[in-house]
Amino acid sequence: MDRSLRVAVIGDRDPAFPPHVATDDALRHAAAHLGIGVDVRWLATEPLESDLAEVKAVDVLWCAPGSPYRSLRGAVAALRHGREHSLPTLGTCGGCQHMIIEYARHVLGYEDAQHAEYDPYASTLFVSELACSLAGKTMPVTLIPGTRVAALYGRTQVEEEYYCNFGLDPSRQKTLHDGGFSVTGVDGDGEARVLEIPGHPYYVATLFVPQARSRPGAPHPLVVGLLRAAL
Repeated sequence: MDRSLRVAVIGDRDPAFPPHVATDDALRHAAAHLGIGVDVRWLATEPLESDLAEVKAVDVLWCAPGSPYRSLRGAVAALRHGREHSLPTLGTCGGCQHMIIEYARHVLGYEDAQHAEYDPYASTLFVSELACSLAGKTMPVTLIPGTRVAALYGRTQVEEEYYCNFGLDPSRQKTLHDGGFSVTGVDGDGEARVLEIPGHPYYVATLFVPQARSRPGAPHPLVVGLLRAAL
């Protein structure tokens, strides 16, 4: 192995939380598939409010499940860096939700864009409680042909596992999509399950947890795509 990637996982790691363990495993599976090394470092969210030095030193960002984080502001700061500096970035479950907040605040100009898990009574909710919890469910997702995610999967119909109770508020979906954070995967009701920024080397958000379906010898295509983008 003559090549190794430095990966920062944004999130307050809990070794008893299955999606966090699965995140580490999925990165190892993908790295082995690509024949590279991977140096994974978890970055707690609070220090990121004032210091992004470790974020600036890595090749890849992954914003992990596990919200509410200790600091929404810290997670958003790290994601903004990834978006603005063309750093391959994946956000899954809670990570997806924070990518939505970051984009709404810093690209679309909704400075008070908020997440209902932190402030359910905020006036500008971009992330709201789902009408029906998806935690523990495996559901079909339809991918839009011609998108990065459809190319990575090699198909437009997939099934993925969820761990969440919050998602993009349906009333904000068109605003986000038309504003450049494209909705590229939807559920059976047409609600956003995957988003990506066209033209970015890799900036993908999934409401599901792809790491849950990664296995040795069968890495998840979105994680392989994340590392390949950094190579």
